This record gives sequence, C-alpha cells and structure tokens, in this order.
Amino acid sequence: MRYDEYPDAFRDDATDAWSRHAAAANGFGEPAGAADAFHAPRRTAMQPVTMPHVDSARYARTIEVSKRVRWDIDRDVIRGRDFDFSRTFLPRSLSFADKVPFLGEDEKRLWSQVQGRTYTNMFALVERFIGAKVLERGQEHALGDQTAFEALVRLTDEELKHQELFRRLETMVAKGMPDGYTFLPEPNAVADAVLSKSNWAVLALTTDIELFSQAHYHASIEPDTTLSPLFKDVLLYHWKEESQHAILDEMEWQREDAKVTPAERDTAVDELIALVGAVDGICQMQAKADAAYFVSIAGRPFTAAEVETIGATWLAAYRWQYIGSGAQGKRFSDLLGSMITPAQGERIGAALAPLM
Repeated sequence: MRYDEYPDAFRDDATDAWSRHAAAANGFGEPAGAADAFHAPRRTAMQPVTMPHVDSARYARTIEVSKRVRWDIDRDVIRGRDFDFSRTFLPRSLSFADKVPFLGEDEKRLWSQVQGRTYTNMFALVERFIGAKVLERGQEHALGDQTAFEALVRLTDEELKHQELFRRLETMVAKGMPDGYTFLPEPNAVADAVLSKSNWAVLALTTDIELFSQAHYHASIEPDTTLSPLFKDVLLYHWKEESQHAILDEMEWQREDAKVTPAERDTAVDELIALVGAVDGICQMQAKADAAYFVSIAGRPFTAAEVETIGATWLAAYRWQYIGSGAQGKRFSDLLGSMITPAQGERIGAALAPLM
C-alpha cells in the first residue's frame, strides 16, 4: 500500500524476576475502572538545552534491569526450534475466537495462528517509529545526563533487535501456513506519518503501545498453557525488555508534557485522537485481509452471514488488541488523566467510543 493510500489522519503530516518486579512496580497490566499539527522543534545539531528534571536514578534502574534480562535471538529465543502448528498462537481472550459459535476447535486454532502472525507483524511495524523517536529523544540527553542517554540508546538497540526477531518469525511462520497471507501496512510509510506529529502525541501513543503489550502478556499470554512453546517464548522475551521500555517512554512523555504550553497540549490531544483513528484504519484494512485469508484456507465453505460474523469479530478483536486494551488500561488512563483537562478527556472519550 502506498503512503498516499493511508487514512487522512496519517497523511496529515522461566520469567526473569527483575523484569517481573519492574512490571509490577509500575502497575503494568492492571485493569482500569469502568488539526494542523503542532510540530515540536527538531534540533539539527546536538547542543545543551534546558530540560525538565531528569530522574537519573530511575533511568539507572532501567539500565540495570536491561542488562540482567538481555537476550539473544538464536541462543535464547529460537534455540533451533520451529512453530508447533498443532497448538494455538494467540490466546482466545485476545483473538476473540470463542465469540464465533460456529467454529470448531481446529478452526479456532487456525484463527489464533493467523492473528498471531499479524500480532508479531504489528509489533515490528510500531517498533520502527518507536525506535526512531527514542533515538531522537536521546539527543536531548547526549550532552547532558549520560545515564538517561545510555538508557535510551539501549532501548533503541533493543527495538532494532525486536524488529529483526519479528522479521525472522514471519519467514518461519510463512513456511508452515498456506500462501495468501498479506500484511498490508508499510512500516516506513507509517513511521514517517506518525513522526510528523508532535512529540507529546507520539510519546502518548508509544507509551500506550508499550503498556498494552505488558497487559497482554500478564493477563492473557503468560497463564495460557495451550500456546505454541516457541510463540509463547517470543512474547516472553519481548515482554522482558519491553518492561523497561514502558518505563522510559513514560518518563519521556512526562518530560515532554512539562515543556509544552496549554495550547500546544490541546493541539497534541487532537493529534493523539488522529493517530488513534489512523491505528483504527490499519486495524480495519488488516482485519479485512486476515478474515478473507482465514475463510480461504479454513477448508470448508461459510455462509454469507457467517463470513460477515467472521469479519466483524476479527475487527472487534483487533480494535481490542491495539486500541481498547491500551486505552482502558489503568496505568495509561492515570498518566493521561494527570496531563489533560476534563474537556480534553471528553474529546478523547467521544473519539474512542465508536471503537470500543
């Protein structure tokens, strides 16, 4: 898909204890209770700048945990294994397979495998712009707090490793599934569009993504004993490092919030709404493609009504995975609520309501 075909909102410009402790200490995975863009100025040369307070000790803790949980793709994750296609990939609480009453168990397993394939591709997609943004943020610390600088450099390195992991997984999964699957979003086009928005809006979206990845692992993936061992390990090791990324993204978002004016923040809220709308555009086009692929490889015909149910449920699952589970998460809700006015919160709620 070409850049100019993306939604208007885009075009407009054994688990490690230390990682578990970091996640628990920061409230990850807790359930919640029931625009012309403002572009933050980009510096073209590294130079000292006046910045909000840097909590050097907190950045240091993320470095400590990062060193303890660091892993290698071949040595620790893949370990010479292949995916077990007799097992599920994505838990049913995320895939919504149980919400389709006319599917058999084998079909629910296939459903989870198609969605699991897209799940890892989605993370490869978003980590393209996350890594680029964090690298840019690191320049603010380059001639300042070296601990914060190291923490963001490590995050960028880990995001690059995650992208490599997910590219390799796509090649491996493709060998075990029928032809016809297509992942439609183009990472560089999406990244370019997202990064055209203000720092506040991009860091808000990034923090949301990091937090829902934590929630998914804790609530759904870790306790599920039916998953393919390799697929589960991929998400385990991804979670270990993303636990630190969520903390760092949160701190950078809070630092950015301390710098913006009320007017700039108000514009950034509109940009965040636009970005969420663009995420929904991606969910819609990928859900349509994945549902059609599933119907084509399921091995039996479906009625027109059943095909419609499959498509609607697929979209509902993707909206929950990539929008609802993050927006309703307690940690993200608390962070966002501490930065915005009630009126801004109402604007965000009204925009999210049709997607939930």
